[in-house]
Amino acid sequence: MKNERMPLYQQVQDYIKELIHTSGLKEGDRIPTEKELMELFNVSKITVVNALAGLVNEGSISRVPGRGSFVNKVKLDPSEGVSFALRSPDEREAGPGRKLVGIVMPSIEDYFSIRLIEGIQNVLRERGYQSVIQLSDGVLEQEKQAIKLFKDFGVDGLLIFPVDEEQYNEEILSMKLNGFPFVLIDRFLPGVETDYIASDGRIGTQLAVDYLWELGHREIAICSDSPLQTITVQERIDGYMFALKNKGALINPAHMITEFSLKTSDDMQAHPLFRYVKNRMATAYITLNGKLGAHVHQMAVQAGLNVPEDLSIITFDDSTAIMEGVTAFTHVKQFEHEIGHKAAELLLGRISAGDEPRSKYSKILIKPELIVRHSTGPCKPV
Repeated sequence: MKNERMPLYQQVQDYIKELIHTSGLKEGDRIPTEKELMELFNVSKITVVNALAGLVNEGSISRVPGRGSFVNKVKLDPSEGVSFALRSPDEREAGPGRKLVGIVMPSIEDYFSIRLIEGIQNVLRERGYQSVIQLSDGVLEQEKQAIKLFKDFGVDGLLIFPVDEEQYNEEILSMKLNGFPFVLIDRFLPGVETDYIASDGRIGTQLAVDYLWELGHREIAICSDSPLQTITVQERIDGYMFALKNKGALINPAHMITEFSLKTSDDMQAHPLFRYVKNRMATAYITLNGKLGAHVHQMAVQAGLNVPEDLSIITFDDSTAIMEGVTAFTHVKQFEHEIGHKAAELLLGRISAGDEPRSKYSKILIKPELIVRHSTGPCKPV
């Protein structure tokens, strides 16, 4: 079943496309479940979710969380970057009385996103709502098109994990001015008051710095591979700097490693971050996402360093967690399931309120926790 030279997610995608073509599946027919695909290809859930998300963006299928994935024949102009048909068989039959919420996400490529959506779905199902997910791929124009598409389709409200950009999304500002119900998740728009819920990034990095300091680390680096100095990144760096200042430590700008790109296909040893790791410029790293933490771990191994004996790593979230509690990385737990739950509750409250005047907006910050596992240890003298 596997072609070793082809990425696993692409093998899954090609199989589904071939299945649709050869089996004569029609619009609305269900394709194999995530579990079936995981067993068929012997791959992880993340791989299957990535494959399905790619087919959604191509317009080949539509996904209805909690119900499954369905063949789709509706596709928008590819130049618009939005190609997600919004109707499952149930939704086509639901008629004007349907209760529907749109969810806009940059991607679904890690367990943070999966658990966030699970939290949302639990609330929506309990309240009799259906939902449809549109992926923006982190592109502002695609986010705009997704919001327009959902509003034209007649959703009751939107949950948006917004793209970080230097310019605001005018569609979000328009919804605020027109009183359309929406809630922002994880990121907010500076200077624009909206309903917003996220984990407290400042506290997260403070917890990480405090723990590493207790282990004897003094050269602590913070790393982000976000292409922009986003609000989320800046808040976490603020927490990092605040924690170090509280220790009476000087801030070393060289230890704030940001605004670089790092892809799985990159030659790790050619990357500037590899030289930083190999030369032990820092004895501990705080990475702002789990995937980057895994990359730093890989670099350390290639540099002949042992984790945690030579190098400690703390990540935000954990890319290695297959199930709750099974993880190798010390990480900042953000309670993404609770974030999704509270975001959905907040949105449904706004929908129920209808046109009632809104006196104030809610800004909810969930306090994170530090989960200690196997990637951190006492500082070893260089």
